[in-house]
Amino acid sequence: MNYFVTGASGFIGRRLVEKLLQRPDATVYYLILERELPMVTTLGQRWGQAAARTVPIIGDLTQPRLGVADADLARLKGNIRHLFHLAAIYDLKASAEIQEKVNIQGTRNAVAFAEAIEAGCFHQTSSIAAAGLYEGVFREDMFEEAEELENPYYRTKHESEGIVRRECSRPWRIYRPGAVVGDSRTGEMDKIDGPYYFFKLIQKLRNLLPQWMPMIGIEGGRLNLVPVNFIVEAMHHIAHLDGLDGQCFHLVDPNPHRIGDILNIFARTAHAPEMSLRVNALMFAFVPQIIRTGLSHFKPARRMRDQLLKDLGMPADVMRFVNYPTRFDCRETLKALKGTDIAVPPLESYAYKLWDYWERHLDPDLFIDRSLGGAVRNKVVLITGASAGIGKAAALKIAEAGAKTLLVARTEEKLLETRQQIEAKGGSAFIYTADVADLASCDALVQRVIAEHGGVDILINNAGRSIRRAIENSLDRFHDYERTMQLNYFGALRLIMGFIPSMLKKKRGHVINISSIGVLSNAPRFSAYVSSKAALDAFARCAVAEFSDSGIEFTTINMPLVRTEMIAPTKIYEHVPTLSPEEAADLIVQAIIYKPERIATRTGIFAQVLHAVAPKLYAVIMNTAFRLFPESTAAKGQPVDGPEPSLEQISFAQFTRGIYW
Repeated sequence: MNYFVTGASGFIGRRLVEKLLQRPDATVYYLILERELPMVTTLGQRWGQAAARTVPIIGDLTQPRLGVADADLARLKGNIRHLFHLAAIYDLKASAEIQEKVNIQGTRNAVAFAEAIEAGCFHQTSSIAAAGLYEGVFREDMFEEAEELENPYYRTKHESEGIVRRECSRPWRIYRPGAVVGDSRTGEMDKIDGPYYFFKLIQKLRNLLPQWMPMIGIEGGRLNLVPVNFIVEAMHHIAHLDGLDGQCFHLVDPNPHRIGDILNIFARTAHAPEMSLRVNALMFAFVPQIIRTGLSHFKPARRMRDQLLKDLGMPADVMRFVNYPTRFDCRETLKALKGTDIAVPPLESYAYKLWDYWERHLDPDLFIDRSLGGAVRNKVVLITGASAGIGKAAALKIAEAGAKTLLVARTEEKLLETRQQIEAKGGSAFIYTADVADLASCDALVQRVIAEHGGVDILINNAGRSIRRAIENSLDRFHDYERTMQLNYFGALRLIMGFIPSMLKKKRGHVINISSIGVLSNAPRFSAYVSSKAALDAFARCAVAEFSDSGIEFTTINMPLVRTEMIAPTKIYEHVPTLSPEEAADLIVQAIIYKPERIATRTGIFAQVLHAVAPKLYAVIMNTAFRLFPESTAAKGQPVDGPEPSLEQISFAQFTRGIYW
C-alpha cells in the first residue's frame, strides 16, 4: 500500500511514517524541500531498515500542487491510497502572514495535489484550535459554530479545515488533536509549546522556595493534553477503518484537567511548591473592558508584563489558555478506537517523563553560554584594586577567559607582577596606576581609558578601605569616615559617572560594585566602612531604575568576610570561616555571567530579613555580639599580637559565618 505524507520530518509526521512502515506492504512517499535533502539521511537513521521503502519527493508546500515535478506527478497518479497532510505551522508566536501562507494556502495546494494524483483518501491533520474559543461543548460534527477566531492560529486552522470540507472532491477525514505534548513513554518533545510554557515558572519557584511551602495560584479552564504517541496510534488506526470518510475525529483526552491541576501535577513532578489555594481566573473577567484596555496601553504596566513574560519565555497569547472555555466531545473517536488498547494515558503517569526530557533537552537555559569566556571574550574589563586580594584573583580569571583586562591600583610594581602572571597564561592586560580616592586621579584614568580603549564594557569597583573601630572610639577620628567615604563611595561613583556616557552610546555596559555583607547585617564596629558601602548600594539601586531600558546593568555583591590583607590586623579572623580571594573572585565571575542585581549569601539575606521583621530583637542580638567581640589591638593602637580568641567567640563567629565582628 502506498502513502504520501507532508510534514514527514515534523514531530508527528516522522512518527507517523515510522508507524506506517510497520506495515510490510507499505511504501511511503514524502514531501521535502530541495534544501532539506540532507535531512533524508537523518530520517533514514530514525526509520531504520524500513527507510528503504521511503521515497523523498522534492516540492514546496507553498507552491501550486505542492511544486511537485510533472514526472513525479505522473509516477504518483493513481498509486497513492492515503495522503496524510500534516505540514502546518503550530506556533502561537508565528506571524499571521506565515500562518496564512502555510496553513491556508498550503492546505489548498495539498488538496489540489491530491486531486492531481487521484489520491484514495485525504487525511487532514487539523487542531482543536479550529473551534476557536467556543463557549461550551464542541462536537466532532461541528465546524461553522466556531467562535472568536481573531487569533491568527485559530483562524488559519479553522480556514484550512474549511478548504478540505469545501474544495476536496476526494474522500477525506479530519483529525483534531488536542495540545500535543511529548511521548508518554520517553518524554521526547521537539519544542516548547502549550503547557511547556509554564515549566520555567515552575522551575524558578522550585529553585526559590522549598517544596512544602503552600502557594497561591490560579484556576482556569480545562487544557486538553495528549501525548504524541497517542495521536499517531489513533490516526493510523482510524485511517485504515472502512466507512468513516467525511468525518472528523477529536483526538483528545475525554477527561481533561483544569489548568490549576496540570500545574500542580508538574509541580509535584519537579519537586516544586504546589498551589494549595487557587483563585479562579474567571473573576478577572468582571473587570470592565475599558479598564483592561486602559491597562494594556499603560506603558509601565505593559513593560512589566512584557519583561515577566520574557523572563519566563512565554508568548503573550498563552495567557488566553488560562480561561480556555471549550470542552471537546470525542464519542466518534472513542467508537472508532473501541476494542483496541489505544487511549490517552493519565497525565499523572507520564508527567515526570515530560518534565525530565524538558529539563535535560529543552530548557532554554541549556542553550545560553554560561561560560566566563562567552561573557568577556574581547571585551574591555576594568578592575580597581587589581594588585592584590580579590581584585588580583578576579583579574587572573577574567584575563584568562579572553578579556582585555585593565588593572588599576596605586602601586605599579604589584600591577606589573599581576600583568606578568596574566601574560604567562596567554592573557592580555593593561596597567594603570591611579588613586581611586583622588577624584582628579579618577578623571585622568577615565580619560586615558576612553582614549585608548573607547571606554569599558565591564567596570568592577573593587578597591576599598575598611576600618574596624567602635563609634565610641572614633569620636575624635572623623577622618576615618571621610577616608572610607572618599574611596568606597566617591571614588567608585566618579568612575561610574565617567564611563556611563560611553556605555550609553554603545547601549550596553555592566557595573559591578563590591559591597559588603555588613550592609545587610549592620555590623557593629564597622560604621565607617558599612555606611560608605551602603551609600554605593543605594546609588546602584537608583541607577538600575534609571538605566534598565538603556542596556546598562548594575550588580551589587554583598561580599562576606574574605581572607585578605585588609582583615589581617584582627586576630580572631584567623579562627573563623572566611572566603579565599579565589572564592570571592568566583562571585564576581557569577555576576559577570548572570548579571543579577544583587549577589548575597543566605546569612546576609537572613540578617536583612530579621532586621526588617524584628528590628529590636535584631538590635539585641547585634549588641550581644558587639560586647562579645573586643576592639582589635590595632584599633587601640597596641601591638598586633593580642590574646587568643575564646571558644565562645569562635563558636559565635562560626554560627554567623561570613559576617564581620
